[in-house]
Amino acid sequence: MTEPALRAMAACLTVLAYIALCTFIYRRQLRQRDATAQRAAALAGSDPRAATLVLFASQTGQAEALAWQTGRWLHDAGTPARVMSLNDADAELLSRTPSALFIASTYGEGDAPDGASLFAERVMGSKAELSSLRYAVLALGDRQYTNFCRFGRLLDEWLHSTGATRSFERMEVDNAEPSTLAAWQAQCGGSPSNGESLMVSERSVAGPWLLVRRSLLNEGSAGAPVYRVDFAPAAGSESPDWQSGDIAQLTLASDPGRPRDYSIASIRADGELQLLVRQEQHPDGTLGAASGFLTSTLVLGDSITLRLRAHHNFRLGDNARRPLLLIGNGTGLAGLRSHLRARAALGAHDNWLVFGERNARHDYLCREEIEAWQRDGVLQRVDMVFSRDQAERLYVQHRLLQLHAEVNAWIARGAAIYVCGSLQGMAAGVDAALRQIAGERAMGELLASGRYRRDVY
Repeated sequence: MTEPALRAMAACLTVLAYIALCTFIYRRQLRQRDATAQRAAALAGSDPRAATLVLFASQTGQAEALAWQTGRWLHDAGTPARVMSLNDADAELLSRTPSALFIASTYGEGDAPDGASLFAERVMGSKAELSSLRYAVLALGDRQYTNFCRFGRLLDEWLHSTGATRSFERMEVDNAEPSTLAAWQAQCGGSPSNGESLMVSERSVAGPWLLVRRSLLNEGSAGAPVYRVDFAPAAGSESPDWQSGDIAQLTLASDPGRPRDYSIASIRADGELQLLVRQEQHPDGTLGAASGFLTSTLVLGDSITLRLRAHHNFRLGDNARRPLLLIGNGTGLAGLRSHLRARAALGAHDNWLVFGERNARHDYLCREEIEAWQRDGVLQRVDMVFSRDQAERLYVQHRLLQLHAEVNAWIARGAAIYVCGSLQGMAAGVDAALRQIAGERAMGELLASGRYRRDVY
């Protein structure tokens, strides 16, 4: 067989493998949707119109998990429940609903999370008459942030302004505070509980992991050290299933009420769970509790418990076969790296990475891997943006504006946009740049269709 024929055969086999993997992913998604639909039907009973609506506004999946728990408590107490995302609701639905419970997280500087941003814009931004609705709001937040529970508060105030009646006063939860969660559970007909497990996602699994490797990725950097921290399943334990975009959660014995979430930087096929962790250092020289534990205190061979959480808002999902525009900075490369590794395994090479850090010399994280993806065609395009390598500070949002025509062309081709990294500065700047480039309406459509997804912190 001639060399051109061999190349043609290899290309055909690659395409067939890609089609097979895409088919597998598609069928898995259908099974997951069917399971969700069956679960929803079981909670709603024979007449969904009479069910109590349980609406969630979620960013990382915690509000969604608690909404499904709430639905089960109502169902077990004899009240049919219909669980759905707030973005799937409108004023007309609420106007004919007798009772609703809202579970709302807050994103960024007090904004609506992505799972409620369309509702906030299109429904809360207009007049509504909901005098027949009785409702209650559970607001999730973290008092470390200035605008604690702000979206939950705004939602509650808006509902009250429409004439809706509070079934009971708004509850505000500071980082999964057990007592408030237990009070919410009691209001929803649930059995008494210490509340500690109420915020654990039903789509999560905890298990022991061994530290097998720790590598400094930015030696000589003027910024804080960034490490790749690699774990293998402990002896006798099976590696749990996870997808690119998911989260590993670490709970410290010294601070059990404040679990830390880390974007997973690897895929299950790698055989390891890999994280990118920036070492935090306080003014007094002590290290951050979680980052110091992972990057310094933990000894090779030590075992820790990590809980893996499905992060549906950042998974590939229906975007597995689309072109991807991946945007991030710093340790946000973790979530983007997992998607690129998944795409490489699929043979999907329609990928564009726009990534920012401080200096090319010291802060080009995972450089060899990124350059290998370029050579192998996994990355069609790479735009690295190093803010300190020129007199004027340049960030990823500035590069996007410079490349506005190319960004619009990718969107027009059906690309999905994934953003991962720092909330302060980068995420807001990228969102503003994308809205300037594509327009508010187009970005709203991308968000509604799941083609604009963010994992920011």
